[in-house]
Amino acid sequence: MIQANEKRLIDSFGRVHTSLRLSVTDRCNIRCFYCMPHENVRFLPRPEILTFEELARLTELFARLGIDKVRLTGGEPLVRRELPRLVEKLRAISAIREITMTTNGMLLGDQAQALRDAGLDRINISLDTLDRLQFEEITRRDGLAAALEGIAAAREAGFEDLRINAVAVKGLIESQVVPLARFALENDLTLRFIEFMPLNAAGQWSDTDVLSGNHIRELLTTEFGELVPLPRDDVSQPATDYTHSGGRGRVGFINPVSEPFCSDCNRLRLTAEGKMRNCLFSHEEWDLRGPLRDGADEAELTRIIFESVSQKKQAHGIGTTGFEKPQRAMYQIGG
Repeated sequence: MIQANEKRLIDSFGRVHTSLRLSVTDRCNIRCFYCMPHENVRFLPRPEILTFEELARLTELFARLGIDKVRLTGGEPLVRRELPRLVEKLRAISAIREITMTTNGMLLGDQAQALRDAGLDRINISLDTLDRLQFEEITRRDGLAAALEGIAAAREAGFEDLRINAVAVKGLIESQVVPLARFALENDLTLRFIEFMPLNAAGQWSDTDVLSGNHIRELLTTEFGELVPLPRDDVSQPATDYTHSGGRGRVGFINPVSEPFCSDCNRLRLTAEGKMRNCLFSHEEWDLRGPLRDGADEAELTRIIFESVSQKKQAHGIGTTGFEKPQRAMYQIGG
């Protein structure tokens, strides 16, 4: 059974949960092959999506249970209108000490300053390549220029510790490892490579498609010299970070396939339509939207949250016998 220790969210393996991934939409303005189908995408009807008021109410409840970090995800969160208004509501929750967002950056040019003014602390920008044709191949859209403009706008708005996330797919991004690292160094950005995970809509993932963090590190060492490991800022952070020799820059590796970090996981997820997930690869979801709209009190909603946490498995199981990928793709779950 879950431990109700001062109402903290502690699962049966002793992991304390302090981070919530909050998906605000399943819609997106690009179609990355590792996340979404190319066409005939069925998005959730608007009435099924949680309102800003509902998102804030649930976040406040999670905060009473020990959550102090919130990451806004999608889909692409910036296609949700008036997103700064949600950030303001979350900022007003005193227990939330950090609000971050993951975005493809294409709409940041117009929204970065408003998000900063509303209280957003940090931004992660998904960018797999600096080559325009390859960008179109991956995203099935022409948007590299807009993404780069978004990064520049975020810097101008005063965001510090901007992070670039690149999905490491074998046979695709090897040629971009060094250019991305150089771009990050020149623009004072943190670069992180994330191993390709079995969450693509096409369902054709294979472990042979994964470009491992170790291999990428070898490519970077050959070009820039030895990478120096950095201490973890937080034991629960998924990235193993390094700096280039001489202390220049920061590059990290998130290796959920080759080096799972489940034992230190502190993350929970809420989908755009209000389904709670205790793991990115979970096959179960717990509905919070239905009870919330039916007038459930705080005690009932808390019970559902604790039940979800109590059912969290020890590990996601990628690479083990019997592993089955979730039926929902990344854009439906929330990154």
